[in-house]
Amino acid sequence: MHKKIILTNIFIILLVLCLSGCLDFLTSSEGAIYESQPVKISYHIEYGYKIICSGRGLHAIKYDCDIPEVLVGTVSNIIALNENYKNINIATFNNMMSWNFTKTVCSDYTLGISANVYAKSYMITDLSGKDALNIQEIQNLYSNLVDQYCQQQCYNSKIFIDSDDEEIKNVASQIYNNTNSDNSFIVAKEIFKWLKQNTDYKINIGNVQQARTTFNEKTGDCDDLSFLYISLCRSLDIPARFIRGYLVEEDTAVAHAWVEVFVGNNLGVNGWIPVECAGSSDNIETEVNTNFAVESANHLRLFKDDGSNESLDATLTGMSYSIAPELEFLGPDAFVEISNYQVLESKELSVNKNNIRTYL
Repeated sequence: MHKKIILTNIFIILLVLCLSGCLDFLTSSEGAIYESQPVKISYHIEYGYKIICSGRGLHAIKYDCDIPEVLVGTVSNIIALNENYKNINIATFNNMMSWNFTKTVCSDYTLGISANVYAKSYMITDLSGKDALNIQEIQNLYSNLVDQYCQQQCYNSKIFIDSDDEEIKNVASQIYNNTNSDNSFIVAKEIFKWLKQNTDYKINIGNVQQARTTFNEKTGDCDDLSFLYISLCRSLDIPARFIRGYLVEEDTAVAHAWVEVFVGNNLGVNGWIPVECAGSSDNIETEVNTNFAVESANHLRLFKDDGSNESLDATLTGMSYSIAPELEFLGPDAFVEISNYQVLESKELSVNKNNIRTYL
């Protein structure tokens, strides 16, 4: 399981604050306007693992590298940094370049992908949820998605996404009852508010937390908070899944996780809306306006959950390797490099008193 790196997580806090436009610089009876942020960007990215190896001796390396995607925009000129790969598919949706080899003579290895990215911000403009399906309609019309995305998910025999935990279910039921609505969008938004009011983003030095741990401790980082939010939604039969990728800024990218929730009809992409759980504003209205049903241009997608344990296994397990003791072996060292970063367009986010959002 991937270890959390302190500096990376500190940067995530700052970056999410920046990308979310969490500074409210104009609020009035007419609504709110948030500071300008990039809504259209382009850049070149390279990521993967580097290994320095010398000597003779048996060694085996396995690495499955996610091919990048954006919600709105294009990813082009995708090139493998090492040619000895196979194209594979993991957990339904995820196309990967896979290296799996055993050798006796060492060399230095750079395994990964380079690509050009053009990305635009995505946002549901109407926060009223009037076009969303209600929960009962989702159960009736999309029972397959309920079966797929409303279950527990485990890794190494531990439950990380837990829709059956009694305390998590009780809190979700209280939120649902207090909402006085069966609208999936509205209920998901109220669950998001609860998450923001009852948990804090906090650096987690250890491994990814189980949803129950985050629920008890009320703190977690991006994947911890995402797993808890997914668990709350799923306990009410609202399909939800995790997304893994990078948050990209000029010359920098950090590993990140967020969520998609299924609300159906013409909302989102095929009924799925993005939710950023790692924002750190103390203002709940700001969190909803800037992070619920919004995916900034700086989000680069690598992995999409399919509701299976295989998803957790694929995304929480990094490169695996075995080496003979006589070899000199340094790494594997994860890397991600950004170049040619350009902000093509920046806009202010405006939210009027009727909860309609636009970029100005």
